[in-house]
Amino acid sequence: MKVLVYSSRDYDRTFLKTANHGKHDLHFIGTRLEEGTAALARQYPVVCCFVDDILNKDIIKQLSDGGTKLIALRATGFNNVDLKAAKEAGITVMRVATYSPYAVAEFAAGMMLDLDRKIHRAYTRVREGNFLLHGLMGFELHSKTVGVVGTGKIGSILAGILKGFGCTVLAFDMTKNPECVKMGVRYVTLKELLTKSDIVSLHLPLTPETHHLINDESLAHMKKDAMLINTSRGALVDTHALLRALKKGHLGSVGLDVYEEEAQIFYQDLSDEIIPDAVITQLLTFPNVLVTGHQAFFTEEAMTIIANTTIQNITDFAAGRKNENTLSPEKVIKESSKGKK
Repeated sequence: MKVLVYSSRDYDRTFLKTANHGKHDLHFIGTRLEEGTAALARQYPVVCCFVDDILNKDIIKQLSDGGTKLIALRATGFNNVDLKAAKEAGITVMRVATYSPYAVAEFAAGMMLDLDRKIHRAYTRVREGNFLLHGLMGFELHSKTVGVVGTGKIGSILAGILKGFGCTVLAFDMTKNPECVKMGVRYVTLKELLTKSDIVSLHLPLTPETHHLINDESLAHMKKDAMLINTSRGALVDTHALLRALKKGHLGSVGLDVYEEEAQIFYQDLSDEIIPDAVITQLLTFPNVLVTGHQAFFTEEAMTIIANTTIQNITDFAAGRKNENTLSPEKVIKESSKGKK
């Protein structure tokens, strides 16, 4: 099938071409899918998109009018897709339901260690010839209480890592993961988790129910000097509320691999430009805030699985086979209702 791959970088091309083996006619563009670029997909039956591509009702109509029949997401999250509009337009949406959960879980643990021991600050100092230890004192993870919000594959793997460090792990989720229960993780209410945890790590999908889960009220429940880690979706955190908490000195440190307004910033080189987003520029001024550019997923293992699954999804669609990666509004509602029981 003829496929237009939006928001593609060199690494996307490398992994997708390797996975493709000449099965499909892949065309790569670095352009993000948005209103002004949707017309580029005319006469492409498949568009392959990433997390920051826009797939709202208007853009889906443009894609449908141009002959697109499949949206192949090379990501797990689909909050950027209007599934109802896609169904009405007769467009199938498929995603990469799972890749390597170890990638994100290990990255979250790495952020904790970096912020705890101030490794990024030490690195900068030493490069400037400053070997003083003043201001670099950290704490040991051993015996600390860590709250894991969301215990799917990534959250449960992180819980195991933290158990290895000797942490007490609390969890919040609508359903208890048996693997977490087996390893001694204790499920509590979100309020109790926030109140008792020295570190809080978010591992939830973005839904209307989880949007701005971390806000002024929830931040107020957190311990003074607690650490907050978000490697899931930016809009789980109300960034303005986060700034207010940081300015009051309420939080000890924050690690963000995602940001709710990242679409216009991440996956670009803005080193020679003025960043137009005043909120993220404020975040970058705090010495206790670590921001990375949505890279937690970015391992060779994860990229291989993402590319292989994406190509398989396209192949299955071409052959008229549906698989577990096919999304629909009904399926999402059903899975969401299961989580609420």
